[in-house]
Amino acid sequence: MSGPLELDYPFRGRWQVRNSPANRVPSHGTPRFGLSYAIDFVPVDDAGRSAPFKLGSLFRSEPPEAFVGFGRPVLSPIAGLVIGVHNAEIDHAAYRGFPSVGYAASQRRRATVGRHALLGNHVLIEATRLTGFAVVVLCHLQHGSVEVTLGQHVVSGQPIGRCGNSGNSTEPHLHLHAVDGRDITRARAVPIQFNRSIPRNGTVVDVS
Repeated sequence: MSGPLELDYPFRGRWQVRNSPANRVPSHGTPRFGLSYAIDFVPVDDAGRSAPFKLGSLFRSEPPEAFVGFGRPVLSPIAGLVIGVHNAEIDHAAYRGFPSVGYAASQRRRATVGRHALLGNHVLIEATRLTGFAVVVLCHLQHGSVEVTLGQHVVSGQPIGRCGNSGNSTEPHLHLHAVDGRDITRARAVPIQFNRSIPRNGTVVDVS
C-alpha cells in the first residue's frame, strides 16, 4: 500500500483521541498484533469528560453505564466486506485511578487467553482499494450490539455496533487499527489517516 489508508471517522459527536500514532509509533507501546498505528477514541461530553471523576473513582471500579459514551453508535469507517465478528464478551467494570494500575498489570495474562480477551467484541472489515489491501479492526464494542454479519458488504457511515467496555479496556472507548492481512495476529500494521491527517493525543474530534 502506497501511503496511509484513508478512513472516515467511525462515529458522530465528540470523542477524545488517546494513544495516537501522531504522538509516537508504536502508538500502543508494541508493534505486536499489528498495533503500530492503532488509535483510541473515548466518547466525551461538552466539558471533555468521559464521566464525572469523583473521589471514589480513585479507589473503586466503576460501572460502564456511568460513562457518557457507553452505547454510542460506532460506524464503519470505510466501505468493505465484513470478515470477522465477535459479539459475546461481557462489558466489565471500568478502571480509573489506582484500580487501573492493577488492571494494567493483568494485561499479560489476558494476552495468553486469546485475542477475544484483548479485542473484546469486534468487527473486521476487509477494504480493497486500488492502492492495496487492508483489514480494519474495530474493538471493545458493547456486548450484543454488533449489527453486521459475516460476509455482509458495508458502506462508510453504516452502523456496525455500539461503544462498549469489553476486552482489554479501562473505560468505554473505541480502538481502531488496520493490518495488511486476514490473520490479524500475524499481519503487519497499515498506517491510517482521517481527512488526510491523524489527530494527536488529547484532541477532541467533533463530528456532526
